[in-house]
Amino acid sequence: MSHYRPYPAYKDSGVEWLGTLPNDWQVKPLWSVSTINDDERAEFSDDFEEIEYVDISTVTLEGGIASPSLLFAKDAPSRAQRKAKVGDVVISTVRTYLRAIGKVLPSHESAIFSTGFAIVRSAHGIKPEFLYYSLLSEYFLSEIEAQSTGVSYPAINASDLVKIKVPLPTMEEQQSISISLDRETTRIDALVSKKTRFIELLREKRRALITHAVTKGLDPNVKMKDSGVEWLGDLPEHWEVIPLRYLIEYIESGTSVNATDIPASDGEIGVLKTSCVYSGVFDPSENKAVVPEEYDRVSCPVQLGTLIVSRMNTPDLVGAAGLVIHSPKGIYLPDRLWQISFSKILSAFAYYWSQSVSYRAQVKMVCTGTSSSMQNLSQDQFRDFIFAKPSTEEQAAIVARLDQETIRIDTLITKTERSIELLKERRSALITAAVTGQIDLREAV
Repeated sequence: MSHYRPYPAYKDSGVEWLGTLPNDWQVKPLWSVSTINDDERAEFSDDFEEIEYVDISTVTLEGGIASPSLLFAKDAPSRAQRKAKVGDVVISTVRTYLRAIGKVLPSHESAIFSTGFAIVRSAHGIKPEFLYYSLLSEYFLSEIEAQSTGVSYPAINASDLVKIKVPLPTMEEQQSISISLDRETTRIDALVSKKTRFIELLREKRRALITHAVTKGLDPNVKMKDSGVEWLGDLPEHWEVIPLRYLIEYIESGTSVNATDIPASDGEIGVLKTSCVYSGVFDPSENKAVVPEEYDRVSCPVQLGTLIVSRMNTPDLVGAAGLVIHSPKGIYLPDRLWQISFSKILSAFAYYWSQSVSYRAQVKMVCTGTSSSMQNLSQDQFRDFIFAKPSTEEQAAIVARLDQETIRIDTLITKTERSIELLKERRSALITAAVTGQIDLREAV
C-alpha cells in the first residue's frame, strides 16, 4: 500500500490500541453512533410456517452471510429470535475467534438471526457502509477477541461490544472511503474468485490424471478389453478385475476414547481425528491427546505404509483416505478410521486408486445413511469394491509417474493458495488502514 499517501497531520487518539488518527477525526464508542438488536421476530403463525434461519455457522469473515437454512417454525431453535434490515451488520458475540461478521443484503432481510449475533445498525454520525468496514477492520475484531471471556467458548456481551471505540471522519469522508473500499475490495475479491476457480480446475485435472492412470495405465497404445463393469469401462487387456477383499492383508480400527482438544506433544499418546485424511493426504498432526486415564483402552498404533480410511463421515468425506508415509510415534486410531494393509498390490498404488473417480463412485453407490448427514461404509462393502489390478512392475511405474505429476500440480496449488492468502491479507490491511486514517483515500474516488 506504499502508493497511498498518509494524512497531512495526526493526533493521539487517546486509545492505546488505536494509536494516532488524522487531526480532524473523532473517536466515539460504538453505542453513540449505532443501535443494537433493535428488532425481535414476531410470533410464528403456525408450526409449519417456513422461516429462513441464520446461525453462527452460516456467517464467515471472508464470505459474509451465506444462504440461510430453510426450516419449519416447529424445528427452529429457541435462539432464532432476531431480525435485521438491509445495511445492518451482524457480528457473532459467541465463539468470537471465528470472526463471523457480515452485512445484511436485500436477500437476507426476511431472515431470522440467532441470538448469538449482535445486530448493529447505524444511527448518528456514521454511514452504514462505513460502519460495516469499521467493524470488519482488524483493530475492531481483535478488540472483540481481547475482551471476550471463556477459553473453549469465548464470548462477549453485546453491552461490552458497543463500548469499543471507533474512529469517525466526517460524513462526506466516510462516503469517499467507503466508495474506494468498495472498488478495491471488489477487485481483490474478483482475483480471489479467479484463483479459487483455478485451484478447483487443478484439482479436477489431478483427479482425472490419477483416474486415467489407475484404470487405463500409461501406454496409450495398449490393447483394451471390456471390464464388465459399467462405471469402469474398458481397461488394459492384461489387467485383472478382482474384488478388493483378495488384495487386503488386514483392516483394523481403534477405540473411542476420551481425549482433549489439544494435539499430543512429545511423550503423550494421541488419537487421530477424522480430519487427518480430509485433504486426501494423511496428516498425523491432526490428532488429540488422550487423557492418561484412558491409556489402557488405546489400541491400533498407526503403522508405516498403511492406508487410513474414514469409514463414517459426511457424504463428501466418507471414504476419504491418506497414505502413511512417515511412521508417527505414539499415534493411534479412533473407531471412525480404518487402517488397511494390502497384499499383492503396492500400498502407494492403492492410495492413488483411493483418490480416483472410480473409487469415489463405489463409495457413493454403497454408503448408507441420509444424503445430507453422516454416512457409513462397512468393511464388507469396502472389501467388495472392484479393483483393476496391473502387474506389480506396472503399478510401480504408474506410482512413479503419478508422484512426478501430482507433485507438480500440488506445488502449483500451494503457490496459488499462498497468493490468495496474500490477497486476503492485503484486503484486510487496506480496510484497517482506511478506516483508521493511516492512508488518505479522499483523492482516490
